Amino acid sequence: MYKIIDKEWFSENVAKFEVEAPLIAHARRPGHFVIVRVGEGGERIPLTIADADMKRGTITLVVQAVGVSTRKICSLEVGDGFTDIVGPLGRATHIEKVGTVVCCGGGVGVAPLLPIIKAMKQASNRVVAILAARTAPLVILRDQVSEWCDELIIMTDDGSLGDKGLVTDGLEAVIAREKVDQVVAIGPAVMMKFVAKATEAHSIPTMVSLNTVMVDGTGMCGACRVTVGGKTRFVCIDGPEFDAHQVDFDEMIMRLKNN
Repeated sequence: MYKIIDKEWFSENVAKFEVEAPLIAHARRPGHFVIVRVGEGGERIPLTIADADMKRGTITLVVQAVGVSTRKICSLEVGDGFTDIVGPLGRATHIEKVGTVVCCGGGVGVAPLLPIIKAMKQASNRVVAILAARTAPLVILRDQVSEWCDELIIMTDDGSLGDKGLVTDGLEAVIAREKVDQVVAIGPAVMMKFVAKATEAHSIPTMVSLNTVMVDGTGMCGACRVTVGGKTRFVCIDGPEFDAHQVDFDEMIMRLKNN
């Protein structure tokens, strides 16, 4: 069992867990994810590793309660544990010094974005972070992101925190005032689609982390397949990060709606 040693609620339906997993904590890199299971016969749930502490031997997972299995996870308390945690899985984020990097996070997508923000800053990039959500209580990890970025921009649909508007509004404002060398976007599929459209118009390299349905995490089931550059790719082994301008978002969104 992988014991929970700390739990924090970000909002009514989003919880953060610090979990004992020393081997995963040591091997994990930005962009990696795990597949967790609670209870014998429980559903396998993919979760990106939001942070890791090698000294404590822990990893940080952020979970949004949207279905039976994620609600069960969010009901766990300190002292409880995950039956299984498999990982780290996927390909780590390619980190290098490119100049100015704009990191766009929507909703719980901020959790997997945080380690990328840290790594980009440690690689001596100028990092601008744009966090977006429907309303103020849904903006998570604001203080942690602020610690690692050069500038933090917050966008909310209702204007209850930061500026009123979408993540693309904040992105376009940054592009208009300075040269942007790379964009990273993680969040709902529709958000990433429109970030990709915005940056493609300016020929800015853009990376997205895809959140498709996933079962085994080894590329055997095919549930996570997406079309990238006209070819079939599997998010679990070829991703989860891809060139945003090559992803067929319409196909991906349609498949997500059918599951």
